[in-house]
Amino acid sequence: MKTLCQTFILIFLSSFIYLHANSQQEEHGIYDTIRVYSFTEENGEKVPGGWLEPVTVHAKMTEAWKKYWKEWTRLRNAVYVTYPYAITASRVMKEINAQLVNVKDKKQRKAIIHSREKELKRDFADKLTNLSVYQGKVLMKLIYRETGDNCYEIIDEYKGGFTVAVWQTVALVFGSNLRQNYNPSGADEAMEYIVKDVEKMYGRR
Repeated sequence: MKTLCQTFILIFLSSFIYLHANSQQEEHGIYDTIRVYSFTEENGEKVPGGWLEPVTVHAKMTEAWKKYWKEWTRLRNAVYVTYPYAITASRVMKEINAQLVNVKDKKQRKAIIHSREKELKRDFADKLTNLSVYQGKVLMKLIYRETGDNCYEIIDEYKGGFTVAVWQTVALVFGSNLRQNYNPSGADEAMEYIVKDVEKMYGRR
């Protein structure tokens, strides 16, 4: 009887150890193993890889970042509004310059410029007067970007020194300046980034 009990106990222990060993091989804790579903080849060796679940991190926006994005949005909106006018100004200037190439008579040159000026006033006067001072500054920068000349030089060329002096005075009164230049790699880097994005919309570049 004693031998029978010992035999039963040995069989039970052997079965328990066997089953426990198999369960250890088949089951893993959540921190035991990371399953790998793909491999990449590097220097002839297979390197395991896989995809982790995306994680979204939320953080409170600081006042500095709020200010930054507010200014960025204002600039972006101004570029969207004024960019078509800058393109039109560039096109008209090229057309006027082409018409003036062989014209030496001052009166005739003035007539050509005046005719195009009337055309621009007819098409854009109401729209341009609705621009804010800030949008006007952005427009002058974009005109410089498209033509290579600032608004002071353009008005001086087409309308003369007296007219440009008057408009420069008006601009200064409103906190602006006709001599707005454009520096895409410096002060106007953000504007350049936005303009390039807008150009894609117009299919220009």
